[in-house]
Amino acid sequence: MGALQNHLNFLQGEIGLIRPQMLLALFAVGILLTDFLLEPAQKIFNAVMAMMGVLFSGYVVWQLHQTIAVRGDQMGFPNSASLPPSLMIDNFSLFFCMIFLAAAAMVILLSVKYFNIEHEHHGEYYALILFATIGMMFMVEGFDLIVQFIALETMAISFYILAGFLRHDRKSNEASLKYLLLGAFSSGILAYGFSILYGLTAYGDVPGGSTNLVDIYNTLSNRPASDPLVMLALVTVAAGLFFKIAAVPFHQWAPDVYEGAPTPVTAYLSVASKAASFGLFLRLFQTVFWPVRDHWQLLLGVVAVASMTVGNLAAITQTNIKRMLAYSSISHAGYILLGIVAAGTGEGNRTGLQAVAFYLFAYAFMNFGAFAVVIVLRRHGLIGDTLEDLNGLISRSPVAAVLLLIFMLSLAGIPPTVGFVGKYYIFLSLIQTGHYYLALFAALYVVPALYYYFRVIVHAWLREGTDHAHLAVSVGQRVALSVAAFVVLFAGIYPEPFIRLASGSLFLPPFFLVH
Repeated sequence: MGALQNHLNFLQGEIGLIRPQMLLALFAVGILLTDFLLEPAQKIFNAVMAMMGVLFSGYVVWQLHQTIAVRGDQMGFPNSASLPPSLMIDNFSLFFCMIFLAAAAMVILLSVKYFNIEHEHHGEYYALILFATIGMMFMVEGFDLIVQFIALETMAISFYILAGFLRHDRKSNEASLKYLLLGAFSSGILAYGFSILYGLTAYGDVPGGSTNLVDIYNTLSNRPASDPLVMLALVTVAAGLFFKIAAVPFHQWAPDVYEGAPTPVTAYLSVASKAASFGLFLRLFQTVFWPVRDHWQLLLGVVAVASMTVGNLAAITQTNIKRMLAYSSISHAGYILLGIVAAGTGEGNRTGLQAVAFYLFAYAFMNFGAFAVVIVLRRHGLIGDTLEDLNGLISRSPVAAVLLLIFMLSLAGIPPTVGFVGKYYIFLSLIQTGHYYLALFAALYVVPALYYYFRVIVHAWLREGTDHAHLAVSVGQRVALSVAAFVVLFAGIYPEPFIRLASGSLFLPPFFLVH
């Protein structure tokens, strides 16, 4: 009995580390099983169940964060001395999980009225949101290439379906197909890079090869930095991840998918998927590829400048708000990549990682807020995603116009918003690590961003509109907009607690060798 009890305690400890994902899966399956029992007027119950799943999962994530704070150490899964960990539950992964759950909660709040208007209020939508969140959480917790790849595909497949969820809309169908085809191509490139890393360990000190990040790190540390196979693995893994974050030259899918997908899905895709992909990016490049950081710093610097150039210049010409935000997201990806470049410099590692973490947090709320205003504009007979649809917004809904002003100023990096603080830390990390030319490029590209963000404000505040109908905003939309606006302003005026939160999520490479 003693051995059995010890085994049960072991399982309970193991399972406790993945309880957030298990709760989301439980509620997702529950939604799928009960959806067919609901009448059309009762479909809101699906959203309520999804929100409950997110809240319960968030509570467990908070418990894990408190446990790690008490222990002062990360926790591996499985928690066994004889087995290498497949998951690493640490402050880094839990910080990203908080972003994913916050984004999931906001997209649920924004979706209820939107899909009532579209007559597409199906339970599987909310189940897919939860499944995508599960995939993203495992992506940042993954400490094994197989776990990371399966998690990434779980997220991606969910988004392929969500992008085409408006089955009667040809643009939505087109967005889903493009995303699927290009996403499969990028996944193939990423899998090829992972296979090279696995093969390198087979020729190293690991009999039969390994997909564990520690083993791969040790293998690459013992090989020449300019090894052709290591360079091939670096380039292919980076290319696969560049697609996921919509960085140049793998950005072509973003404008079409952002425009065609349902707007709540676009908001979730632009925020949560990007944050998860950057989390995976950091996990790999700050661990596995740390021995060849001199090479990937150059690669990421070039891609970052190219992304800021293409994203900003293309956004200037857009008349569709969702396409404009898609190109601006490419530019923002460039800024975040600059933070990773700074994090690749030993003495600036902590500042660079703090800048990336805070910028991703800031981007999540200000971008979600911008898309939330676009969602509010939609009603029967009006899509509401062009600049002309914003005309006269100040007279139709002064509150929505003010909120749009706040979110656009934050995206442009104007104080006292959280976007300004995020850009400040990116610039600071670049200057502290001696990347003065990159800091100069980043500062110069603020100018075109000011133009196209203020162009949105001009349409909403200064142009006369032909549509004088008052906007009807649901309770869920009011809550989502209020939360986003509060975070954008409060974190911009008093950023200290949020900076501490971002700083607490950091690890110093090779962090897993310290413990």
